[in-house]
Amino acid sequence: MTATIQTAAEQFALRRRSPLQRVQHLLHGYPAISPLLVLIIAFAVFSALNPRFAQPASLSLLLQQVAVIGALAVGQTLIILTAGIDLSVGAVTILAMMVGAKLAENNGIPGVLAVLVAIGLGVVAGLVNGTLVTRIALPPFIVTLGTLSVFTAIGLLYTSGQSVQADKLPGLLNWTGETFGAGRWRISWGVVIVLLLYVGVGFALANTAWGRHVYAVGDDKEAAHLAGIRVNRVLISVYVVAGAIYGLTAWILIGRAGAASPNAIVDANLESITAVVIGGTSLFGGRGALLGTLLGALIVGAFRSGLSLAGVDDQWRVLAVGLLVITAVAIDQWIRRVKA
Repeated sequence: MTATIQTAAEQFALRRRSPLQRVQHLLHGYPAISPLLVLIIAFAVFSALNPRFAQPASLSLLLQQVAVIGALAVGQTLIILTAGIDLSVGAVTILAMMVGAKLAENNGIPGVLAVLVAIGLGVVAGLVNGTLVTRIALPPFIVTLGTLSVFTAIGLLYTSGQSVQADKLPGLLNWTGETFGAGRWRISWGVVIVLLLYVGVGFALANTAWGRHVYAVGDDKEAAHLAGIRVNRVLISVYVVAGAIYGLTAWILIGRAGAASPNAIVDANLESITAVVIGGTSLFGGRGALLGTLLGALIVGAFRSGLSLAGVDDQWRVLAVGLLVITAVAIDQWIRRVKA
């Protein structure tokens, strides 16, 4: 009887909603819809401006270009889901890349070990960030702003600011930049790794207790604690997993750049956050999905490629992405005010 009354009440409330409120509820339940619509519109507009945009060669290049930021955005998504933010993304990746590359060049370690070293350094960096956030109770913004400088300085001191060229690295480290044919497409192995990363982490978020705890902690830490969730342990695990992802991305970056350079991905912090926010993940935590982040990364890449093919100055791309970020956050604020 009670269930029947509740169902009737829900149906009555649904009928009373305006069309705008229904859209609000839809976006609240499916945050990936917004970036999907933006990507479809962008694809249509840029294809109309220059038909070359829709050609397999151009789209293949777009996928290769967004692989690094797309991978970094996976780790950034995990942290933002817990209502945090990571400004040390690029610094951790560069440090992991340069240490692994330098050890391979100077000490002759095999490629597999160099990759494991890079991932291990990412884990250590994530553990440092997570420990400072949980044990000392510092805001994630302040912690990662500080470690951004620390990790950058360590990387520059270790390498003396010197790059390592591809011909001095084991073949495995360059392998992620190699491409293979898929019909008329050319896909790099780095892109394949990124897609597998999205599938694996996405599955963990959607189908494991750890994933549910990540969302619960981001939504309300106090409520999560009262529900028996070990909040600090979840937060540390998120930063550690994100760090491991940054270390893995270092390998993808070497293949994409054709070298290990301390000056690579200078805009990684901003672009990874941009991909996450445009993808519909709430900056306030507890809501979002990796599918949206992938779409957000593709949107950033599409604007870069599409405006370039249209002959538009690159500064207009920066302006367009900035407006998209502001719009995405404004929509998120509106969605968060959803009423049952």
